[in-house]
Amino acid sequence: MSKKINLLGYSLESLERFFSEIDESLFRAKQLMNWVHQKGVLDFSLMTNFNKNLREKLKDIAIIEPPKIIEEHISDEGTIKYLVEIESGSMVEMVVIPEKNRRTLCVSSQAGCALQCTFCATGAQGFDQDLKSSEIIGQLWLANFNAKNSKPITNIVFMGMGEPLLNFDAVIESAKIMKDQLAYGLSRKRVTISTSGIVPNIDRLSKEIDVSLAISLHASENKLRDQIVPINKKYPIESLLKSCKEYLEDYQNKRSITIEYILIDEINDSLDHAQKLSKLLSNISCKINLIPFNSFKGSNYKRPSMKKINSFKRHLMNKGYIATLRITRGDAIDGACGQLVGNLSNTVKGKKLISHKSI
Repeated sequence: MSKKINLLGYSLESLERFFSEIDESLFRAKQLMNWVHQKGVLDFSLMTNFNKNLREKLKDIAIIEPPKIIEEHISDEGTIKYLVEIESGSMVEMVVIPEKNRRTLCVSSQAGCALQCTFCATGAQGFDQDLKSSEIIGQLWLANFNAKNSKPITNIVFMGMGEPLLNFDAVIESAKIMKDQLAYGLSRKRVTISTSGIVPNIDRLSKEIDVSLAISLHASENKLRDQIVPINKKYPIESLLKSCKEYLEDYQNKRSITIEYILIDEINDSLDHAQKLSKLLSNISCKINLIPFNSFKGSNYKRPSMKKINSFKRHLMNKGYIATLRITRGDAIDGACGQLVGNLSNTVKGKKLISHKSI
């Protein structure tokens, strides 16, 4: 017997193709999207506008199955970190950040990460595997429907475990579902894909889907960025910013890019660094999100003082940039930026994990 198809990660286009292949009307795709992503129904037998024959056919060949929540941790300020098991047995983490007028989900796109950015606990693990689209959109489904009476997610950030643009097809398929009015109906401003700088796939992104783009930059010179973000050796700052400019041109400068910059004490947090950053970005339509470093086991990095952080921010604002300081949420449960780790099946099995040199 062949393995059943998991329809959870199918966009409307993919569902229409699926129903066509099983000789059913295309409008069934819209009905299924509504049941699964708006009503939270996973059981074909409960989909009452499907006739009995269709329900039985679907049960024979398909499933709708999200990943499983294994652990849940809640911080004092209300941030929730979930440990989620995917099909392979690896586990990833997702984080729900509640705020006054919105509820943000930080989504993982890979189990582990091959990029080995030195400020990030995920990269220290190595890379196990890409998540399937069902395992990515499944995180959103769990955040919306796992708990009774939970408020719906209003914002998605692909800033969890992994480099989203190295799992391009599954991330795009998931983002299409997030934006679809028949599913979650999130606007492009509410779906943000963050990348450490996979230049060829930044070039592909605007041609595939209209979402917000964030660049994990963290340094204004190649020598320093090579150390902090090793993928810079393959895609240096000049090519990254060139790609960013072309991305903006695709949208006729109707939008800006978010530049993410983690401030690490005595590494990239001086006034000289701020001056070089402001000069580097002078021709890029962007806002700058400053993120104080969040510690994790095994790292020797430290968070700068608030005096240094505010001085850095003030310089950028004086140069005319919109500069924001990300409020640290979830650090008490290791759920803040750069702290996410999972339990990778390859680690358990003793397999050698992949490093950024293998990309």
